[in-house]
Amino acid sequence: MDDPSEPLLSHLANDSGVNDKTALTFDKIVEQSLSDFGFWQFFQISLVGLALLFDAQQIFITVYTDAYPTWHCINHTICDPSASDICNLPRSAWEWDGGSKGKSVISEFGLECSSSLLRGMPSSAFYIGAIVGGFFLALIPDDSLGRKKLVLFSTFAMSITSISVIFSTNVWIYTFLKFFIGFSRSQTWSYALVLISERVSTRWRPRATMIPFTLFVLGFMSLSGIAYLAQNSSWRDLYLYTSVPAIFYCIFLYLFALESPRWLHMQGKDKEAIDVLTKMSPKNKAYLESVVSKLPHEQENFEQVPTYSIKDFFFRKWAFRRILVVMIIMFGLGISYYGVPLAARDIDVNIYLSETLNALVELPTFVITPILLERFNRRSSVLVNTLLGGASGVLCFVLNILGKTEMAFAFELGTFFCARIGFNLMAVFMVEMFPTCVRSSATMMFRQALVVGGACCPLIASIGRYIPSVSFAIFGIAMSGLGLFVLILPETKGLSLCDSMEEQEKRDQAVNTSHVC
Repeated sequence: MDDPSEPLLSHLANDSGVNDKTALTFDKIVEQSLSDFGFWQFFQISLVGLALLFDAQQIFITVYTDAYPTWHCINHTICDPSASDICNLPRSAWEWDGGSKGKSVISEFGLECSSSLLRGMPSSAFYIGAIVGGFFLALIPDDSLGRKKLVLFSTFAMSITSISVIFSTNVWIYTFLKFFIGFSRSQTWSYALVLISERVSTRWRPRATMIPFTLFVLGFMSLSGIAYLAQNSSWRDLYLYTSVPAIFYCIFLYLFALESPRWLHMQGKDKEAIDVLTKMSPKNKAYLESVVSKLPHEQENFEQVPTYSIKDFFFRKWAFRRILVVMIIMFGLGISYYGVPLAARDIDVNIYLSETLNALVELPTFVITPILLERFNRRSSVLVNTLLGGASGVLCFVLNILGKTEMAFAFELGTFFCARIGFNLMAVFMVEMFPTCVRSSATMMFRQALVVGGACCPLIASIGRYIPSVSFAIFGIAMSGLGLFVLILPETKGLSLCDSMEEQEKRDQAVNTSHVC
């Protein structure tokens, strides 16, 4: 019996694929033509993945633009920076450092003595916009615009809205615009992941999908450098420095990015799909030209394509069960991924050092994840990883209670490390579980569960004020407990992507039958 982890086309020769029309499918053409990972495939993945770099900058930009600025005394007879409360001093007694009130949103709009609720409102509006946008955009059918246009439109809308932020005259306009930034970029990650996943073969998918994740982390790190260089500038300048390059990126994306060949095939545009494959793999041009005549005519193929939408998840029992389990797991991972760095303040370590190390610990996960995906099956990798992450969170809680701060912090990093690997594993696993016709909608729901989990983090982390570091135990138990649901999901290692719901059902039935036999 063939190794189930072996790529499905390893036995397929070019000639047999062309001459045997009954055995020829578009999936086989994709796998055969993209079997090698060349420069143009890397270029296309990197080009689309850059959208996540700009996305990361907009997510974390409020760390710098909405920070509480420093100040100094002018009248030292009634003012002492180390002991005085700025809100109890006359405005003439103190001044913002640098002499400019426009370095931060706090100083620009006079929020220094406002409630923490009002000061945090712009950031909250951003995440609320992301959640609302995620649910709203998930209703758009997968066959509406195409993968490339969705990435382009979401990134462009985010950039334009970010530029418009500089015209804010009060905190309410600023909050309103932050909501629309969150709304417009809510599914950029999902669109980019789907487009990249559908343009690589089964063999290279684990490694290819780690490229945009790496660019996301680099976007966060690059923002720190930009903010450092612009520390003497206005907070409005920081939005310009990050948004204007994103506009130019959108132009390059429009000119040079290629559409998903699988999506084009589902729309009955097989000739365009073959053209995309030819551009991505020029050395297989002869093979692709020989098989294009074997495919149905575009008009005939298009008439056979049914329309799918998010409602198919509810009308098909297997799809509903599958997406529900994925969202449960991602909710648990979201709580840990977003919550662990937030709760790090409960451990007696330098907050700047802890946040820096939490960011750096993500980078090795993009090397380890492909190794796990290539050597082990999906379900066991996710299961073992979530159990280890859960145990690490509980140990962090116990060690911190016992006063072993350094060891507790090491396990805090371990919990965050496992949460990130679990997120990476599930991203690839989820793409392989759903066909092309609903893959974009499935990815959006996957992302929403992660964001909703993150939205619960501040509440859980606040418990640590009363019971030190107990939030780590909660994060760990949630990750490991909800991770057990992965046992319900089907294994997908070594299987190529399906395009239609019917094809997915037939393939799953065939796999189940082979397992029984």
